[in-house]
Formats: sequence, C-alpha cells, structure tokens
Amino acid sequence: MQRRRFLQNTGLSLGLLALTDYKALADMIRQPAYKFIPLRNNVGIFTEQGGTIAWLSNKEGMVVVDTQFMDPAAHLIAELKKKSEKPLKYLINTHHHGDHTGGNLAFKGLAEKVVAHQNCLINHQKTAAAQKSESKQLFADTVFADKWKSKVGSENIKAHYFGAAHTNGDIIVHFEDANIAHMGDLMFNRRYPFIDRSAGANIQSWIKVLDKAISEFDKDTLFVFGHSADPEKVTGGKEDLNAMQNYLEKLIAFVQSEIKSGKSKEEIMKITGIPGAEDFQGQGIQRSLTAAYEELTI
Repeated sequence: MQRRRFLQNTGLSLGLLALTDYKALADMIRQPAYKFIPLRNNVGIFTEQGGTIAWLSNKEGMVVVDTQFMDPAAHLIAELKKKSEKPLKYLINTHHHGDHTGGNLAFKGLAEKVVAHQNCLINHQKTAAAQKSESKQLFADTVFADKWKSKVGSENIKAHYFGAAHTNGDIIVHFEDANIAHMGDLMFNRRYPFIDRSAGANIQSWIKVLDKAISEFDKDTLFVFGHSADPEKVTGGKEDLNAMQNYLEKLIAFVQSEIKSGKSKEEIMKITGIPGAEDFQGQGIQRSLTAAYEELTI
C-alpha cells in the first residue's frame, strides 16, 4: 500500500515535466524496483519511472515503445539482453513528453530506427531547443502522418494516428499478432490526465480519437496505458477506454455548463470532481479544468 500511494502521488508529475534534468528527477522519485512483465506472444511491459513501456522480443529482433528516463532505460536494456542477442529493430515513441522519451539516448547505437509521428518530432525538437537539452535527446529519424507499419519476425506492427488528443502527436502502437495496443498517454486509467495544450492538445478531438480506437480494435485487444491511478492496472480492455472517453465528455460538458451559468474561471477552478466521472481521481483536476476552460473560451 505504501508503494501504491507513492506511485499515485508521483507518477503523473513525470508527464508534466516534458524534457528536464532526467537524472535529478529520477533520483528524486526513484521507486524501489522495476517490473519486466511478459504479456503474450513475445510482447510485454516494463514499469519503473514514468509512462509504461511495451517491448517485443522474438527470434528475429526486438522493439521498444517509449523509454521513460535514462536509469529505467538501462534496466530495460539489461533485461532485454537477457532474453535475446537479436538486434533492436525499432524504438517507437508514442509522443514527445520526457517520461516517454527521456531514456531515448540510452538506445543510441542500439536502435536501428527511431519512429514517431511527425508532430511528435516537432514537439520534441522544440521543447529540447527551449531547454537547451538537445544533446540529451535521441530524436526520431522515421516519421509518418497517418499510419506506419513494419514486421519483425512473425509480429506485424502498426502505428495509428487518429488526431490531436493529449498532444497533437499521440500514436497508438498495435502489435497485431499479440493483439496488444500501446495507447501511450491517450489513456490515463482512472486518474486526472495531463492535457498539454502547449503541444496541441484538444479534448473534443481526444474524444473522437478514442471513438476511432474503440472501433479499430476488437474485444480481445489488450490495451497498455501510459498511466493509471492504480499502478497495478496499466493494462485493460475497451471498458477502460470507454471510461476515459466518458471522463473527457463529462469534463467538457460540465465546464461548458459552468461557463454558460456565468461562473468565473476562478470559481470553476475550485471544483473538486467531475459529475458523472467520479471514478477518476488523484491530483491535478485543475489541469483538466484549465484545459477545458481555455479550449471553450480562447
């Protein structure tokens, strides 16, 4: 229980820091242990600090989706080397935030290709330039607009871009044979999400993106979530995507009704829960309220 409370209090803060002093941050929020968990058909997850990582290791090669920070990335690489000496074919970033790309540099010289959406690369480079941290980054060298696909051994991998959401560069990475879809930060499972308007986030579009995801994947798809209120529940099914979509719908509708009733921004920021989405929890509801208010008024 102590570890769970610690993760709940610290996990989301990683996503808010985008690109920062990775070592200092990692030292500050260090967890006692990491988890390297096989799921099915040679695909698994890795959790330690930051957004959940997915990995593939089969007879032909390896794939990694997201990298957290440098120390966790080193732990992940060590675990993957225990499984196979096959080449790392692809490193894929679901989006640019530092808790998903902060360990990219650990894969320099290991990953044959670094894949991301074209907007992810733009955001990554822009943020790094603003913080003068370009030397600490490994940027994507393979970008796409709508879809990307490849095959590693028997596993077909497809990346989908359905539109602006948490940022304007979020993708879903689907391991088709395993039927596992990494949602990145399109999914904050039952916790208040970070909505990065500075990187093109749009709540109303996010709702539509989740609609497309629900339609694209089948009832047997196992989804990997970027973050979760319960650190043991970073995977799930369509019911969890429906819950996330419901939260966003209730958020935008509630803030809109408050604005129409004459409430000021300051009054709206005092709200402590979203009616109809009480299953969402944690810290940071004001970030959701601010994003919704700005989207509706600016």
